[in-house]
Amino acid sequence: MTETNRIEYKQELTESLEKEVIAFLNYREGGIIYIGVDKLGKTIGLVDSDGDQLKIKDRLKHNILPSCLGLFDVVSEQKDGLAIIKLIIASGSEKPYFLKKYGMTEKGVFVRIGTAAEPMPQKMIDALFAKRIRNSISKIKSNQQNLSFEQLKIYYDAVGKKLNENFAVNLELLNADEQYNYVAYLMADKNSNSIKLAKYKGIGRANLIENNEYGYESLIKATKQVLDKIDLENKTLAKITSKEREETRFWDAIALREAVINAFVHNDYTTEVPPKFELFDDRIEITSTGGLPDGLSQDEFFKGFSVPRNKEIMRIYKDLDLVEQLGSGIPRILESYPRECFQFSENFLRMSFPVNDQVVGEEDAVEVGGPIGGPISGPIGGPIGELTARQKEVLQLLKKNNRLSKRELAAHLNVNVSAAQAHVDALRAKGYIERAGGTRGYWKIIK
Repeated sequence: MTETNRIEYKQELTESLEKEVIAFLNYREGGIIYIGVDKLGKTIGLVDSDGDQLKIKDRLKHNILPSCLGLFDVVSEQKDGLAIIKLIIASGSEKPYFLKKYGMTEKGVFVRIGTAAEPMPQKMIDALFAKRIRNSISKIKSNQQNLSFEQLKIYYDAVGKKLNENFAVNLELLNADEQYNYVAYLMADKNSNSIKLAKYKGIGRANLIENNEYGYESLIKATKQVLDKIDLENKTLAKITSKEREETRFWDAIALREAVINAFVHNDYTTEVPPKFELFDDRIEITSTGGLPDGLSQDEFFKGFSVPRNKEIMRIYKDLDLVEQLGSGIPRILESYPRECFQFSENFLRMSFPVNDQVVGEEDAVEVGGPIGGPISGPIGGPIGELTARQKEVLQLLKKNNRLSKRELAAHLNVNVSAAQAHVDALRAKGYIERAGGTRGYWKIIK
């Protein structure tokens, strides 16, 4: 692989590192720097990979302004049996980024052009500075200054990263006037931020059966509580076949976790509207406030280009191992769910994941740890003779047109053909319909 507009190779750690990083921070797509690989893509390896990682973090922290903490990720990798470093850099939202010692001049500001880091023209520097986002949560003063952070300290202790007396400065919890900012407010033990997780019977919002509220506490604690609750709702179903025991979950656990974390990290908290989570019989919806960040297209979003809206929150979540690598979340979700599961608007981003097709309509499936029950189990089939909301919808469609094909039915339901077939099979098993006339026949409504 050769160098591209987003990939840079460096044989070793050099004095030009900050220049290359700044160029990617100022580039709309960010980029990746591999250290320990020569310009031709040949692996050279590093003698002291761990030491180089520490040097990189220290240099980027102290030599670049505005702060780029939370916008880069230093990863140790093995390539061709040799140790290298992968430095992932996100596009920053406070452009222009510059070398501290040279300031916002052509000697201090760079941008990626082709495969090179080029000085940015002064006119472009001035234009970017004029557009710089100032209303970020790191600059908003917290209405409360008497904040405590015992929960945050406990979570850092749990991953072996003890917070010292300078943690507020190190985690960028202070604004320019050295007062607690809105990031600190969100991370504090007590605040007025409330996260709601609602559960409905059926496929609409008319019948609310459970309303959980996780809030007035550290955003980290609320995140973990939401993850635990959703993991509990993501039931595991077992079906005994002639060959083996098959276990299936409502939703892919890895993709679901990534979606929840993504909603917390990238929510626009300047609106004071937190993310929300909603469970229906046929899907889960995760909604975060704020559309795509400025300069990021939908295509770039799906490709994993990262423009963190809240770099301070991203940094803390990475410290606590809630986030693995910059830009890894969306590609992970796309391994299990298509792009159509994402809905974009000017002010919101919603992820809607359907219940696994393989568990829809399975009357002989059994919930691991107990019987299937409760409203969220509706899509599985429910008791013999009773219909889920989705099955009632299918029955009404067949009453209106008893010659609907599986493909046409799937289109009406906005699901794939196998899911439509599962609903039909469930109706047949429960004695509501039967097939008359074979493949060219029609559906006979029994009751």
